Amino acid sequence: MTTTTDSSTELTKPESTTDTSAARTKRRWKRIVIGSVGTLVLAIGALGAYWSLQPDHFDVKAVALERVGGDETKLVRGAVYVATIGEVARTLFDKPGGYLYNDLFIPGVYLDNMPSWEYGVIKEIRDSLHALRNDFSRSQTQSIENIDLRKADEFLNYNVDSWVLPSTESEYMDAVKALDRYFYALVGGATPSARFFARADNLAAYLAVVEKRLGSYAQRLSASVGDSELTAALVKEADQPVPPTAVGEIRVRTPRFEIDDVFYEARGYAWGLLHSFKALAIEFESVLDDKNAAVSLRQVIRDLEEATKRMWSPMVLNGHGFGYVVNHSLVLASYISRANAAVLDLRILLQQG
Repeated sequence: MTTTTDSSTELTKPESTTDTSAARTKRRWKRIVIGSVGTLVLAIGALGAYWSLQPDHFDVKAVALERVGGDETKLVRGAVYVATIGEVARTLFDKPGGYLYNDLFIPGVYLDNMPSWEYGVIKEIRDSLHALRNDFSRSQTQSIENIDLRKADEFLNYNVDSWVLPSTESEYMDAVKALDRYFYALVGGATPSARFFARADNLAAYLAVVEKRLGSYAQRLSASVGDSELTAALVKEADQPVPPTAVGEIRVRTPRFEIDDVFYEARGYAWGLLHSFKALAIEFESVLDDKNAAVSLRQVIRDLEEATKRMWSPMVLNGHGFGYVVNHSLVLASYISRANAAVLDLRILLQQG
């Protein structure tokens, strides 16, 4: 009996040992898989956060100087403005992550803040380029438009979300190349249609477009709280008081899941506009001094700088009143409204000053 028991015990021990070893191996692989997945998720999240950072501001004159090899004598009228438009457009492709609006792969596919920012920048580039094509580059209404500016304008009006045949990136890069050709023709001075005319009426026409853009963004941002009186107070124009009956008619509220999209789109437009206004301050310096309008332009630049400061909060907060949580949309709306009022004053000075 004893011998038989010992034999059975000896036979069962290896099986128990094997089961324990298999269980340990299984648990080890489970931990490896969970750890790998967790690490991958964290890496994708960190990369997405890095890609969502707003690019830094750049020196518009330094960019133009670099394009002409550092020779300041080649910075003819309009060179800084044209170089600035091209540099703002290149930022869409050179920033971390590149152009994300049409991305189909992670982490770009799940990001919405940076694509909204890009869309705001594209709106501003289109406005600036359209003004260059139709106003700044033409001496009068009968003037022949520049072919390169026409092509750049057409390429830049391509769909923002196309990813193949042709992709948005390829069309926008063609627009940048056409703009580069105009820049070197302008600097060279040999092409009759490559000119830049810094006149008060040309600048006023562009400012009228900017007013509408900024007014729209101020309206959409302030509508984040659905407060009709607050919305009316933020978006009314200085020379057009809002009548009492109109206040009660404004009942639009930005949907909760669109608040961050509107916020970052407005930030993108303000970022691009800031650089355009810095360039215009250089190109139209004599005109602004003659109209006593330089102070108004500097006020616009200051407000846009405040509107595009680095945001440290990881999400757009939507508080109300004097509660515990700030409302980022209202803060941005206040800066944009101030900039809009300064643009209005600037346009009036250019037309009547």
